Amino acid sequence: MILDRLRQSFALNPLTVKQWRRFRSIKRGYYSAVVLGAMIVLSCGAELLVNGRALIVYYEGELYFPTYGDIIPGSAFGLDYEYETNYRDLDAEFEEQDGDNWVLMPPVRYGPLENNLTPGYFPPYSPSFETGHYLGTDETGRDVLARLVYGFRIAFAFASLLLLCNYLIGIAIGSAMGFWGGVFDLAFQRLIEIWNMVPTLYVIMIVASIVIPNFWTLAAVMVALGWTAMTWNMRTSTYKEKTREYVLAARALGASNQRMIGSHVIPNTISVIVSFIPFSIATGIFLLTALDYLGFGLPPPTPSWGEMLSQGQKHIVTAPWIILSVAIAISIVLVMVNYIGEAVREAFDPKKFAYYQ
Repeated sequence: MILDRLRQSFALNPLTVKQWRRFRSIKRGYYSAVVLGAMIVLSCGAELLVNGRALIVYYEGELYFPTYGDIIPGSAFGLDYEYETNYRDLDAEFEEQDGDNWVLMPPVRYGPLENNLTPGYFPPYSPSFETGHYLGTDETGRDVLARLVYGFRIAFAFASLLLLCNYLIGIAIGSAMGFWGGVFDLAFQRLIEIWNMVPTLYVIMIVASIVIPNFWTLAAVMVALGWTAMTWNMRTSTYKEKTREYVLAARALGASNQRMIGSHVIPNTISVIVSFIPFSIATGIFLLTALDYLGFGLPPPTPSWGEMLSQGQKHIVTAPWIILSVAIAISIVLVMVNYIGEAVREAFDPKKFAYYQ
């Protein structure tokens, strides 16, 4: 009996099962979600795949794990300097010694902030499997592939933070506007109309002239100016849902406003909320890339797709691999996000499935 109760408590709603099956039937959206999900998971552990630090060092019978640990000076491995160990050189030296000591490096042996310069040659360097710069370097000798990977993680984290904050604010205010209406609704309508007239780029330029913008500064500005879109959508959806029979029945039974909104109205607007998520993610990535490209985004040397686009434009003839790499990466990510958005919107289409509670 306990197992049956647990099974029932974790059982999916039949409507959710239908929507999931519908989503899986749209192949390009489903496989885009799988690939993008894998990219996000791998980017969370990017240090294990793309890093100038070794994963494991075995030296004189002891194991060291430098990736997520403190800086280990070269003297710890018998080298004649006290600053952080160059693990690529250490790996080469251990191979020459042909002893028991060894180094396990990530597949890409360069970090996003490392300047790897070749004596006698000026960067950017072209792609080379021999040097390990599989997509070449930028104008300061930093690995393009490493900066692409870490730039993706930062851009996706930025877009996700915008999504979370904008949705929390937009859903709360939009639901309240649609449910209570009247003077409350009119006051917020006028406020939002005025707020939408504020030019986002000018605000960011002003902020950038006062302080050096960072991840949290940009996110705060974008959230402060970007919550209105979700608010309008939730207001419209709430206006429709509050006139449904199930809401009227809940009101007749004495349910509080909070319960009607939280247990009845918002769950039945979930299709609107979910449908906009992929497109909001794409918008967040595009906004950060555009700001970095214009020079009002994250400060250097932060890995950034926009900054790489700017570099690629300057070296489009002498180093085309820079702009090609980042343009292809951005295109692939945005296309996948849009495919996912189309599939989600189709799967949650209220014309196909009804959800009353």
